[in-house]
Amino acid sequence: MNQDRDVVLRESGLRDGLQNVKAFFPSEAKKAWISAEVAAGVEEIEVCSFVPEKLIPQFKDASEIVEHSLAIPSLVVSALIPNLKGAERGFALGVHQLNYVCSVSESHNLNNVRRLPKDSVADFARIVELRDSNPAWKPIKLKFGLATAFGCTIEGRVDPTAVMTLAEQALAAGADALSIADTVGYANPAQIGAMSRAFVKAFPGVEVGVHLHDTRGLGLANAAAALDAGIRRLDGSLAGLGGCPYAPGASGNVVFEDMVFMCEAMGFRTGIDPEKLMAVRRIVAENLPGEPLHGTFAKAGLPKGYIPAAALAQAAE
Repeated sequence: MNQDRDVVLRESGLRDGLQNVKAFFPSEAKKAWISAEVAAGVEEIEVCSFVPEKLIPQFKDASEIVEHSLAIPSLVVSALIPNLKGAERGFALGVHQLNYVCSVSESHNLNNVRRLPKDSVADFARIVELRDSNPAWKPIKLKFGLATAFGCTIEGRVDPTAVMTLAEQALAAGADALSIADTVGYANPAQIGAMSRAFVKAFPGVEVGVHLHDTRGLGLANAAAALDAGIRRLDGSLAGLGGCPYAPGASGNVVFEDMVFMCEAMGFRTGIDPEKLMAVRRIVAENLPGEPLHGTFAKAGLPKGYIPAAALAQAAE
């Protein structure tokens, strides 16, 4: 994390946001989206998923988008990988961070990647081994995402102990970082706070992020609870696009620009200008004319007397 930021907000809209969109988002528009967000101060973007084109055609241009993103010096480029084949593509392209996802819920993991969680951990261990076998790939960070950590559309309640156990297994397999995901939007602030505090305490020194969905309108409240518990990495999606394609009814990520404003208003320096994100929304709106765009900051704008967190920190010195 840069010293001028208190929290890292990662844009996941180009992956998690677009994976449910049926219309192909033009490659040049994706590049414009990425470049405009970097200009607004975003430092980390999940730009694609390395899945077979026949499964999600939206990412047929993944290599082209990654190459564009890697040419931007200040940007940390990340991508989702479902398996070893996806990792091989990411390694070959030199993606900075590869995000592997495994559901805590056995039913959801079977539905999502056709494997039991224990088999996904074994697959992840092979990915780590492959990364470590090539000195050129050693700098690539491997993040293990714990999906359905707060509930599952198939199984319902998920035992927090099972979440912690899977996290321990992931770290033993060689994970560099962890992400706790409310994949289907079941979590409430009390759950998020308790789980976040447990991870911060159990895994000191390990980078832990939280990935939230806004299915039931608690996304920002959950983000605030994670911050209060010591989490300093959060995911969001511009205009609240997206959701899990294998979780019925779980549409909508936390609105990225709303989360940026919330963090800044709370005094957390994000390094991102929320007003400049409005230009990025226009890129999305122009290329997804039938897709609903969510968010309240876009409607209301900055309040009178608003002071960015960086300015507040300087005034306090």
